[in-house]
Amino acid sequence: MKNQKIGVPFVARLALGCVIFPHGAQNLLGWFGGSGFEATMTYLTEDVGVPWVISLLAIIVEFLGGLGLITGTLTRLSALAVGITMIFTALLVHLKNGFFMNWNGSQMGEGFEFHILAIGLAISIVIQGGGILSVDNYLRSKSSLENF
Repeated sequence: MKNQKIGVPFVARLALGCVIFPHGAQNLLGWFGGSGFEATMTYLTEDVGVPWVISLLAIIVEFLGGLGLITGTLTRLSALAVGITMIFTALLVHLKNGFFMNWNGSQMGEGFEFHILAIGLAISIVIQGGGILSVDNYLRSKSSLENF
């Protein structure tokens, strides 16, 4: 039981963080072949019709939330923000493309199957927290909140 408590939160948040962070880095910084902040904001606000502040929050959540998940820093908040972002992304951008990802290029865009997995992982992390192998746990053990 103790191994499960150590492993499951770590694996869940690392998996989600390692997938979400590169998307945030693409959108914010143009890393990994991404279009960068300005182009992403233009796409979200003009092509998709998402309000500017919501578009900004989505980019920040993917970048900082991904880092938070990888390191286990503000883990529950990071997971909640990523989960909410994935819900809105699925509904606003990917729902019209159907369920499946666009593996063979025959659809107009990607479906929402990935988002279901990301939302499921985010929910499990919100419930479990970052686990023993997290910055949150380290800081909690060093503070007076140790018993909470």
